[in-house]
Amino acid sequence: MEPPSVEEEPPALETPPPQEQPLPDVIVVAPVKPDDEQASEPRPAPPMFQPGFHQALRWSYSTSQATSGTLTVRLRVPVGRPGQRVRLTFRSGDGALTLSKATVAKAGANGALASSPVAVTFAGSAGFSVGARALVVSDPVPFSVGFRDELAISFEVKGALGASAIETLPGSYIRSGAYASTSGALGGTASGLGLGLATVDVEGPPSRAFVAIGDSITEGYISERDDTRKAWPALTEARLGVPVVNSGVSGQGFYEELENLDQEVLSLQGITDCIVLLGTNDLSSLDMGGLQKRMETLVTRLQPRCRTWVSTLLPKEKSNHGDYEVVKRDRLAFNTWLRATYSTSLIDLEAATRQPDNVHLFLDGLEVDGIHPSAKGHQVMAAEVARVLREAGVQAAAGVQVQEPTEDAPPDAPSSSPSEP
Repeated sequence: MEPPSVEEEPPALETPPPQEQPLPDVIVVAPVKPDDEQASEPRPAPPMFQPGFHQALRWSYSTSQATSGTLTVRLRVPVGRPGQRVRLTFRSGDGALTLSKATVAKAGANGALASSPVAVTFAGSAGFSVGARALVVSDPVPFSVGFRDELAISFEVKGALGASAIETLPGSYIRSGAYASTSGALGGTASGLGLGLATVDVEGPPSRAFVAIGDSITEGYISERDDTRKAWPALTEARLGVPVVNSGVSGQGFYEELENLDQEVLSLQGITDCIVLLGTNDLSSLDMGGLQKRMETLVTRLQPRCRTWVSTLLPKEKSNHGDYEVVKRDRLAFNTWLRATYSTSLIDLEAATRQPDNVHLFLDGLEVDGIHPSAKGHQVMAAEVARVLREAGVQAAAGVQVQEPTEDAPPDAPSSSPSEP
């Protein structure tokens, strides 16, 4: 399946006014002084839910494609946050959805569970029924997870599920029938599509929590059967020791992001920072004024909820649509404007990935098709993002020990304190 990664002319966009959004919960703890007026240590902030995994699920998948009855989905997902309880958010597709049962466990090999499945409830019930394009949040589930643990989220459904554009979750399966509590290998069909599960929140000590906003470059497109763990947000997460969840959507530009921002980004609870790498798909359809206006609109809508970081656009060795000479000119002009406008929150990924003597070409080995970065390209991008954020004071979350990757290999999974479900 080829992702919708081409540049298409978007419909005219009426710039939405900035929307007031509630700020993330911030807990300020003042030092407590005993009667003798000698200051004691501040009390630690209480635990809170923040995202450990996320996917936008812009597309729709009908369970009737696989079965006329109940379909069991078992997703293998990495979680970038340690804690003692989890909370799951599901998203329906372009029609009604009924979920009858869901469980969470540690993921084993070949679709099997590595721990006993724990039931998930929704307002005290085993399941729910909703209409099209709804988000449903589960009750908190007592379930201990470590940083970068792999979870198996299993659920029995009928109807329309929100879906990813490309396959990013290898090790996941679908099977006709009701098997959410099956501990052994699920069987059925291997499917890396992100289906139904939008977010895994983890309750733990408050930390920085990032969400990456972008197109197929951020979602992790390399070969159509990909792995979110190898995309630059997950690699940055592994280097920093804090969650960097992925809201990238293949094929999108500013128009689509602004249209879906409320449900796919602003619905997240506890995010502190947003990283924007967007505009490549707009270069053949928007002039400089349009590019600037839409970036400003996006940043304005994000700022009440998160500190916003902006990246320059990567080299572009060809254009699938539009005059390539115009695309080259406007990409350079847009990057120049980004550097001047967002100098205090800039991540210059063009500078990290371009050839020193040609700004339009990737460094050798960093691209797969002249537009999308290779696995090595994602590693280089992650290293640069992590460097900038570390210099800005981002530190690993409490209890997380980061293993610095070697120059020529992706990072190994960092570890946190041992935990059992």
